[in-house]
Amino acid sequence: MAATSNSLSPITLVLASSSPRRRELIATLGLPVHIKPSDADESTPPDWTPALVVEQLSLRKAQAVAAALEPAEGKRRIVIGSDTIVALAGEIMGKPKDAEDAKRMLRLLSGRTHEVYTGVTCMEAGSGGRTATSHRVTRVQFRSLTEAQIDRYVATGEPMDKAGAYGIQDKGALLVEAIEGCFFTVVGLPLSLLAQMLEPFGVELP
Repeated sequence: MAATSNSLSPITLVLASSSPRRRELIATLGLPVHIKPSDADESTPPDWTPALVVEQLSLRKAQAVAAALEPAEGKRRIVIGSDTIVALAGEIMGKPKDAEDAKRMLRLLSGRTHEVYTGVTCMEAGSGGRTATSHRVTRVQFRSLTEAQIDRYVATGEPMDKAGAYGIQDKGALLVEAIEGCFFTVVGLPLSLLAQMLEPFGVELP
């Protein structure tokens, strides 16, 4: 496994996220990775589609981190920005404000199929660097949940920092009946998409 370019300069990835899930996923690429959370504004107009939201927010995050990096002579750094949202019947569901909001979201998702969108931006740090932005969508079918099941899940605290109020890689897996698409899109970083996007930057992966 190698990361190269036409000039054979070494490449380091910079993950513009504090998410431990994304950190674990990007580590599987086997490349040097620095973690630098983004403080980009995440507000969006209400008429934006879910696909536009995740692409633009992933781009903002990458731009904010790339702009804050100190110059590094002779080193190539590719900033990775990512954003994930849940959409039910076209309505975007972000992170819950509190426990009651988490319960409301889970009631809406119960017994229904929703979409999870994750946008990814790859941006080479430095003036005139290459930038690429894309997204993936996965459909997730929830099983029907009772109020008691919803209460118990919310009581774990797991839903509070997750879009749609659940985490498929943790206890939230117990709520999911089926998925159609990339599992890692739901977790927060579609690895196959990221690998494809990195190829034009000179990153060689299996």
